[in-house]
Amino acid sequence: MSNLRIKENDDCYVGKICVLKGLMVEIEILQSMPEERELLTVEELPNVYLEVSYFTSSGAVCVNVNNSNQLRCGLKVRRTNKKISVPVGPKTLGRVFDPLGQPLDNGPIIKENLRVISETSGNKGYKGKQKMDLLETGLKVIDFFTPFVKGRKIGIVGGAGVGKTVLTMEMIHNVTRSDKSLSIYCGVGERIREGNELYVTLKETDVLKNTVMFFGQMDSTPAVRSMVGPAAATAAEYFRDEEGKDILFFIDNIYRHIQALTEISTNFGLIPSEGGYSPSVFSELRRLQDRLSSTDKGSITSVQAVYIPADDLSDPAVQSIQQQLDSVLVLSRSIAEQGIRPAVDILKTTSSLLTPQIVGQRHYDLASRVQAIMQKYDSLKNIIAIVGENELSPVDRLDYQNAKKLIDFFNQDFSVAEHLTGKPGQYYTREQTLAGIEDILGVTKTEEANNKIKK
Repeated sequence: MSNLRIKENDDCYVGKICVLKGLMVEIEILQSMPEERELLTVEELPNVYLEVSYFTSSGAVCVNVNNSNQLRCGLKVRRTNKKISVPVGPKTLGRVFDPLGQPLDNGPIIKENLRVISETSGNKGYKGKQKMDLLETGLKVIDFFTPFVKGRKIGIVGGAGVGKTVLTMEMIHNVTRSDKSLSIYCGVGERIREGNELYVTLKETDVLKNTVMFFGQMDSTPAVRSMVGPAAATAAEYFRDEEGKDILFFIDNIYRHIQALTEISTNFGLIPSEGGYSPSVFSELRRLQDRLSSTDKGSITSVQAVYIPADDLSDPAVQSIQQQLDSVLVLSRSIAEQGIRPAVDILKTTSSLLTPQIVGQRHYDLASRVQAIMQKYDSLKNIIAIVGENELSPVDRLDYQNAKKLIDFFNQDFSVAEHLTGKPGQYYTREQTLAGIEDILGVTKTEEANNKIKK
């Protein structure tokens, strides 16, 4: 926050602190009225900042951004006439920042080309027809069941410890290998160790030079964690609108964004709704998701890791997030316990982009057939546990065996985990994936041709 300078005059004097409650600071306004989202500074505490959240009949309610325990009632508060801003542009590439715009990589502070994180670029999105450009991730299960389409949103949903972060890291490693790719990484409320591992991995693979990273990890205050998403979105909007770039936007973890907003609303004493979440939290989520959109100048393609509290997919926050995603890749604890990576639950994984118009008739037909076989496999497991596989009909036995082959086929070694497993990472093109599945199912070229003729 070193780029803020306080004007020492009466016009900047706001009032005095009258109520303190956790992160909530209420100010009795005696003179100058600040703006919403403006930063205020406290007398005698130059490094403590308050952000105005909303106004009451007699004052303003603010968030204690630093979570300072030095505040006390009666202290005078002054305006800064500034809002929280982050640096944007080419100089930020290869750098790591917190949502207040301060470097976390021991690099120099960037004082020019700052943008307010609470203000969008003003572009309401591109209403024209968008091209459905497929992006390869090199991960068989993703490219097959949840095609990665430029300008759309994909969610990686799962409970704690099922591999969301590692899968996200692998996607960053694979998708951003091209020098033409520009990516923004947004780390919200996750482990400090994981953030450091990602930074080192991107640096070693020479991907960091085309990446901007923002972190507000689990040791940060709820106020800081709630600002990471808007800060990263501000950087993405700049590259999209000012430089016409196509952005790959990674969030780990979007649920922690909701969690941080909920903690703040609890401090404010707002009445929670279903699941203990404040109703305003979901409107804030929608506002952030709307910023991650495509325009006629460029696109933002986002991958969002979604934590499931208590492995409950019906959680209101998880449901709200999923409604705004084009594809949902569900990770299962029971599958992870079998040593399968990525631990994808194929039957719960969905995508609105898996259509013949986007992926082609061949891919679509194969996906429909695989999903039918996996559904049958799931229903046959209980029967086999009782009577054994040999009692199945020849057709059922073949489908059951094919399903096991498919499960093994979708198991894949990760490049980012190579130092842990000792196994080199695998990258599969979409054509290799489709050909491999056809080989398992015994689909011949003649059968493919006949299917095309029938259609």
